[in-house]
Amino acid sequence: MAKKSFHRTDRVSAQLRRELGQIVHATVREHGLPSLSVSDVELTRDMAHAKVFVTALLADSSKAAVKALNELAPEMRFQLAHAVKMRHVPELHFHYDDSVDKGERIEQLLRESPKPESP
Repeated sequence: MAKKSFHRTDRVSAQLRRELGQIVHATVREHGLPSLSVSDVELTRDMAHAKVFVTALLADSSKAAVKALNELAPEMRFQLAHAVKMRHVPELHFHYDDSVDKGERIEQLLRESPKPESP
């Protein structure tokens, strides 16, 4: 029977995604930012840096919101250090996750495409 490979970085990134979801939600409310949610967290192998992917309800305001999150990253890293038991908490780098926007665009194109005629 083949063993499944579970890397520590996968487990840690899942926990960071849960904790950062709550921290980002509170930060958005506190600073009056547009509504955002954490979609994924990717850790480097040495766990020194974390790419945090966020999605926004309003794609128009996403660039400004991600910029604000990157400015608030040290504060959120401090909050994260209190939420998780890690010796070194990774530096946070926020990025906009446009996969939802791309999926909606593809779905729209499929709806608009002409239907093939049945024989």
